[in-house]
Formats: sequence, C-alpha cells, structure tokens
Amino acid sequence: MTDQRGGQFVIISGPSGVGKSTICRRLVEEYDNVYLSVSVTTRPKADNEVDGRDYYFTSPGEFKKWVEQGRFLEYAEVFGNMYGTLKDKVDQAVAEGKTMILEIDVQGALQVKEKYPDAKMVFILPPTQKDLAERMNGRGRDDEETTKTRLEEADDEIAAAWRYYNNMVINDDLAVAVSEVAQIAGLSKGNK
Repeated sequence: MTDQRGGQFVIISGPSGVGKSTICRRLVEEYDNVYLSVSVTTRPKADNEVDGRDYYFTSPGEFKKWVEQGRFLEYAEVFGNMYGTLKDKVDQAVAEGKTMILEIDVQGALQVKEKYPDAKMVFILPPTQKDLAERMNGRGRDDEETTKTRLEEADDEIAAAWRYYNNMVINDDLAVAVSEVAQIAGLSKGNK
C-alpha cells in the first residue's frame, strides 16, 4: 500500500551530539510509512554497530568505485571519512510512496536538494552551545581533541543551516522535537 500523496524526502541534519539519530529512530517507530536511509561509510565499525542497520561499512577503495559508478544520491567527507546515500534504495522507497528520512550533513543535504527541490530540510539545533558540548562529552565516543574539532565544526554547520534550511527545530525536549519534525514532514500516526 502506498501513500496517496506519493513519497518524499525529509532531510534531517545537525551537529554531532544534537540528537538527530534519536529523533530519526523515533519518527520511524512512531509514524506510518516512514523509513530511515542507511548511509554507507568508510569509517571503522564500532563494537555496538551492525552492518546494514547502522551503516553499510565499506573500504575507501570500494566507496570510490561506487562514486565513479554514480551509485550515490549524495556523498561527502566528514571528519576524514566518507559517507554517502545509495541512490537506488531511496529512489525505490520514494517511488513506493514512502517518506524517506535522510540523516545527512549540510554538504549532502545541499546535493540532495539540488536534485530534489521538493525535499523538506530540517536542521536540529541544541538548546545552547554548552548543552551540545555536554552531550558530546556525555557520549564518551571521542577524545578531547576530536570533541573540540566537532564543536568548531558545529558552529560552521549552524551558520550554513540558517542560510539553507527553511525548518529549524531545537532539541530541548525530545518528544516535542520529534513532534515538530513530524509536523513539518506532514507525517501521520495512523494505526501505530
């Protein structure tokens, strides 16, 4: 069964540690006909990650080959690793009337928006810079230098977001942020 309105792309971006992944997972869990695109990456797999669920993990050489073959809807280098969205998977879902959520950075979002001008773009903001720093440190994923680099990058991302994104959502309360993103995307809870 397909959505009467047809499928759509919803791009969700934001700095590291802002809660994008949590918001995306909640949208998939709570709303009908919503799917989250799984990105391809060249970064090493973390112990708790599952290939094909969290990311498709591949080598830099394989990633480069896929770029040359035109298999990516978008791709970008982020913190020294490559990330990309496979075009065939998202195009198929949208053709079937699904809402495809792309959790991607600003670089990738601009590539998608160029190809799909109707894509809805949502940027997730932290309540404050201090909150973002605390969230990053609380994750325990990065060393001090990496966290500092990510915070500096966050400033650049937020500045770019104000220029390119029509929708900004502050993730101060998770339930409210999920609801706001769902409203922007026009999602329905239906039978869930």
